[in-house]
Amino acid sequence: MSIKERTEALLREIPEGVIVEAAAKTRTADEILQVIDAGITVIGQNYIKDLRAVYDKIGKKAKWHFIGSVKNQKNELFRTKYLKIINMIETIDSFEDAERLSKKCEAISKVMPILIEINSAEEPQKSGVMPDDAINLIKHISLLKNIRVEGLMTMGKATEEPEDARIYFKLTKQIFDEVKRLGIDNVEMKYLSMGMTDTYKIAIQEGANIVRIGTAIFGPRKA
Repeated sequence: MSIKERTEALLREIPEGVIVEAAAKTRTADEILQVIDAGITVIGQNYIKDLRAVYDKIGKKAKWHFIGSVKNQKNELFRTKYLKIINMIETIDSFEDAERLSKKCEAISKVMPILIEINSAEEPQKSGVMPDDAINLIKHISLLKNIRVEGLMTMGKATEEPEDARIYFKLTKQIFDEVKRLGIDNVEMKYLSMGMTDTYKIAIQEGANIVRIGTAIFGPRKA
């Protein structure tokens, strides 16, 4: 089955209102163009180098979300030419990064949509704000003029049993609902980005409306 055929089959199974984001780490422009041709509208990139490698050939045929670690790449990510290209950053987890991003966006007269990454499994070695600190962080970030919190993202804990991810998705949805209930200025809780190839069905059951899928679309990544 081709990449396009796999993508079309997957999209037929996805409920209305759920965005399938093609996680395109290391994928070529030709591979990405196949998924766009099949109906994908959002491409997720973990690394700026991967975005740089394919953007000239693809351009604005899809929306570009940054889904990698901000801390490891912010010197490149926050460069003007990439901030102009990227439509959303899904992995903000600190006020320091948010403040710097807002200042960079102010210089190009852009308001950047962001998601707050939740470390729902509370793993100290992983990125993401701890669940108990999330609302306070969102309140502080909401004061920044040139970014706009539009939801939450979580990875959950890597596990061999997809069902084990449910607890992390439930927790993140609870935070999402609480932030929505608070009605914080400059915060619009529209997107809940959870679930990957092995867990997207459970994530959708728990309220995800963005799922980040790589292997089920592109096939196994080449070594």
